[in-house]
Amino acid sequence: MAVKIRLARHGRKQRAFYYIVAADSRAPRDGRYIERIGSYNPNTDPATIDLDFDKALDWLQKGAQPTDTARAILSYKGVLYKGHLANGVAKGALTQEQADAKFSAWVEAKEQKIQSKRNRLDMESKKSHKQAIESEQVANQTRAQKIAQKQAELRAAEKKASEAEADTTENAE
Repeated sequence: MAVKIRLARHGRKQRAFYYIVAADSRAPRDGRYIERIGSYNPNTDPATIDLDFDKALDWLQKGAQPTDTARAILSYKGVLYKGHLANGVAKGALTQEQADAKFSAWVEAKEQKIQSKRNRLDMESKKSHKQAIESEQVANQTRAQKIAQKQAELRAAEKKASEAEADTTENAE
């Protein structure tokens, strides 16, 4: 039985989210699976990935083959790197302490990248919100000036009409 780590689609139309599952390669995409090892929601920015790291690593070590998208997700979360380091420890290329140190350094660097992206997105959001407020204020000021100008024109017209009426009443007397 060939086991694949792949995505099973769920959710509604245009708003899909996926379960990351270990399944028999002959089973349908959304059908029967052996074990659910996580979820992936591409609708958020950055995409939300909840993964049981140990289960995914265990399935990889048992020989499960990830699909291309699942491989990208596992690589993003560091499961493939951890498996690579575990293979190096098994072959005697490095010690377990060295492997753990390398992996923790990689995780810290990855977290910094993710946090910098979140910060950048927050800054862009705040900047666009600030620009929207400023443009709205400018629009409100121009609108207020136009209203004041029209009201001044109406007052001037009323004043002329009242003066003309006063002149006609004086001439009539």
